[in-house]
Amino acid sequence: MTNCFILLAAGKGKRFKSNNPKQFINYINKPLFMHSVDKAIKSKLFKLIVIVSNTPIKNIKDKSIKVIKGGRERYQSSQKALNFIKNMKFTNVFIHDAARPNFSIKLLKKLNSNLKKYKAVVPYLTTNNSTKYKIKNKIQNLNRENLLLTQTPQCFNYKTLFNLSNLNNTKITDEATLFLDNNKKVKFIKGEENNFKITTKTDLKKIIVKNFYGIGFDIHRLIKNKKLYLGGIKIPFHSGLQGHSDGDVIIHAIIDGLLGAMRKKDIGTLYPSNKSRFKNIRSPNMLSPILKKIKDEGYFINNIDINLICERPKVSKYRDKIIVSLSNLLNVNENQINLKGKTVEKLGLIGKEEAIACEVIVSLNRYA
Repeated sequence: MTNCFILLAAGKGKRFKSNNPKQFINYINKPLFMHSVDKAIKSKLFKLIVIVSNTPIKNIKDKSIKVIKGGRERYQSSQKALNFIKNMKFTNVFIHDAARPNFSIKLLKKLNSNLKKYKAVVPYLTTNNSTKYKIKNKIQNLNRENLLLTQTPQCFNYKTLFNLSNLNNTKITDEATLFLDNNKKVKFIKGEENNFKITTKTDLKKIIVKNFYGIGFDIHRLIKNKKLYLGGIKIPFHSGLQGHSDGDVIIHAIIDGLLGAMRKKDIGTLYPSNKSRFKNIRSPNMLSPILKKIKDEGYFINNIDINLICERPKVSKYRDKIIVSLSNLLNVNENQINLKGKTVEKLGLIGKEEAIACEVIVSLNRYA
């Protein structure tokens, strides 16, 4: 079976009352819609991810992700995506609303497993509330045991959904409606409480997020005839930093801070100076495995505060370039990084321009 994941992100979100569509707001340190994309990628269930959006999306580098323009209504955006993949020979399609970023990969796998027997699988929840229904001026009680509150992702046999969708020209709220209206069987499975739809700004506070903090520090001597690297970029200077690697004290301190926040010992444990394979390694290459650990264990970088301690070079001259470099390396927004320059009033090795030090405080988030 080959699966396609379609993410509907073309809505206006009027009830959210924001200048920007809600699916693009920053939510736990990245655009809300990217939580769904990242989980789809991490699940390894999908050959293609199609994002349907009426807002331009830039910097999508993954070749397994395609962005297409949506319609005015949700069902039209869904139709466009289904037509976009019609010649790609997918067996199944998962359709998900970008306003639901908190589903689990476990749910994706459970849905996928049920597709082996059924052509339509939909997650749902029940309610503990007493429920009533209004028809004109009459209000009557409903049996809450018979109520199904459906969620997305919803998954379907592609050909069946494609045919039903192309016959439809009325507004529907989900693809399961097409199956039910045409008397086709839908397998309903238990959904997840956290997989709620973000409709208003108060919904952003429903998920509990834990904070973790780490402190990083590094210092290296300056030596002649070596390039100086700070924050991943080369800085014009009379000397470079001595070390088994390129000596980039900013990245080394960040690595130690990240490891501290995750309770993963220190940089020396991962990159011992007595190992020849790490000789002259560039610090961005040392950072990459740490970032993978962060992603794999469900952490998000919240913010990084940096003190670069030296007499020269002057931090103010290179601050913006270093922050841009770190933003790219760490895959976070520039406003999540702060860089300050500190001198030591000409005292000690640093004061004599014989060394540079750096200290960092890192904050990580993770779902509770």
